[in-house]
Order: sequence, then structure tokens, then C-alpha cells
Amino acid sequence: MEIVPLADKKEFIAELAELHHAEWKHLNPSLTLEGRTEAIAESAGREGIPSIFIATSGRQIIGSAALVHSDMETKPNLSPWLAAVYVKEGFRYQGVATKLVTRCEDEAVRSNARAWYLYTEFASKLYEKLGWHYMERCEYRGVAVDVMCKQIAS
Repeated sequence: MEIVPLADKKEFIAELAELHHAEWKHLNPSLTLEGRTEAIAESAGREGIPSIFIATSGRQIIGSAALVHSDMETKPNLSPWLAAVYVKEGFRYQGVATKLVTRCEDEAVRSNARAWYLYTEFASKLYEKLGWHYMERCEYRGVAVDVMCKQIAS
């Protein structure tokens, strides 16, 4: 497995957009697949914020994670955010998400962030194991989510 910037493997943008669309379209039903593809392409920085990193195995994409300025328009004062952490079903529970999150955290450190944030519907336990702290449970776009924070060592 290799973790690389999506900017270095742009041939995976369309597939990644399809995976993300299938996973999260319920959070933004008005966002089309084409719109999601454009947003991913625009956020596919090689470093800094925004950046998207992918996990590959051989010639296939197996996961992704992103570092973005904002991921919840209801919390504009919080930045940056870990977003779009996704691992294909057959590759889950093998440490892929942890490696992707760690790569994004390395980039957050390089960007001089003191803390970063995420929201999740189902993966709070994973993030707690990675040092994230629960901030609140709230409804976002009609879905109950946990908002979490992690301090970044300076």
C-alpha cells in the first residue's frame, strides 16, 4: 500500500468522486456527481490546505482522506478539517484509514495548525483511538453527527 497525493494520480479523480458520492450523497443531495468530481479536482492539492491523499494498492485506489479549510458551514470559525476519510470495504480494518489520517495530520502540522476538526456519523471510536476528542453531537444536514477535535503538537 502506498499513500500519495491525489494530485500525483489524477486518473483516480473520477473513481474517487463516484465512491464519495455513493457514501455521502445523503449529506448533500443537491450536489451532483459532476459537481463532486469538480470539487475533488479543485481540492486535490499536493500539499497544504486543501490536500487530498489516496491509498493505492497496485493499480487500484483503496481509500482517501482530505485536509480542508472548512467542512461544516455551520461551524465557520473552526479550521482546518479532516474530511472524506474513506476506505473501500474489502480493505477496512487493516490500518488504511489510520495511515491516511496520519498523512493528513502531517500536512496539518506543516500548515502550522494548532488544532483540527472532523465530523462523523459512525467512526467516533476510530478517531478516539487516534487521539481525537468529542466536542458535541449535533444535527448536520438532517443527520446526527459527532464533531471532534484534536490538538496538534507544536
